[in-house]
Amino acid sequence: MKRRYKIIENPSELGAGVRGPAVGPISVRLEDIRRGARIYDHIPFESIGSRNEVLARKSPFTHGKYIDAILEQNRNLVQKLGSELESGNFPVVISGDHSNALGSIAGLKNTYPDKRIGVVWIDAHADLHTPFTSPSGNLHGMPLGASLGEGYASDAINSPDPQTIAFWHELTHLGNERIHPKIDPADLVLIDIRDLEEQEWADIEENHIKNFVPARLLNLEMEEVARMTLDYLQECDLLYISFDVDSMDPSVSTGTGTSVDNGLSLQQAKDLLTALFKDDRVALFEITEINPLIDVQNKMAKAVLEIMDDLFL
Repeated sequence: MKRRYKIIENPSELGAGVRGPAVGPISVRLEDIRRGARIYDHIPFESIGSRNEVLARKSPFTHGKYIDAILEQNRNLVQKLGSELESGNFPVVISGDHSNALGSIAGLKNTYPDKRIGVVWIDAHADLHTPFTSPSGNLHGMPLGASLGEGYASDAINSPDPQTIAFWHELTHLGNERIHPKIDPADLVLIDIRDLEEQEWADIEENHIKNFVPARLLNLEMEEVARMTLDYLQECDLLYISFDVDSMDPSVSTGTGTSVDNGLSLQQAKDLLTALFKDDRVALFEITEINPLIDVQNKMAKAVLEIMDDLFL
């Protein structure tokens, strides 16, 4: 069945540690317009609001910075994605920072509560932290932690205040169905992870989370990685793919806040995503952490558009 794509620009950067990803979504659109609107002339788009204005004040929540506004932002995202999915659209979310992915996963699960959701997480980081384990308190390192729910994580190193814990509880139960957890560790695949804290490696080992570190990818074609991933998730009904641009090597990901050496090449990223998209179970796709404020000549947006060309044209 032919997919009916709809781009959702979600410019929230509340969970990031570096300012700038809020303008990532529009940088992609403006770059596409500059080259003749190859994507945006064919795929409708909509921008949703953000709460970025709260960044003018210091967050009172040390171990979950701006968690109150992030909860509100992701509640709105859940409802928006539900509306798009119920209308038969395939949402392509271009988000500011990766904390928005917890709303994307919740939106898919909230819309299809009886479906088993598989997650393909393509990222230099595992983002398995919680307020109890995060060394920074930035929520863009916690979306999978929230989606896997309370109680899964390794030993705590932080003691969050009661308000943070209350907001975290709401994030883990996001959606009017309040489904908790959203996903099972057995339904998660991490691809190209390479910059993790000790607590996250422990979570991966203890929960037997399927993962591909760069050394495992070294002698594999991306089509084979995709096949292995899809086979592993064969019991899932629907799939969500999250693509953080820092999964690519810094030679490609010039405009992102957390680039890490030894990442994917642009061609590898294109090959991997193209192979994954052949599976009809893929129902939601997200691209995140584009930061033109630290980029040169909008190279990051140009790379993202190359990927979108391969997937959507």
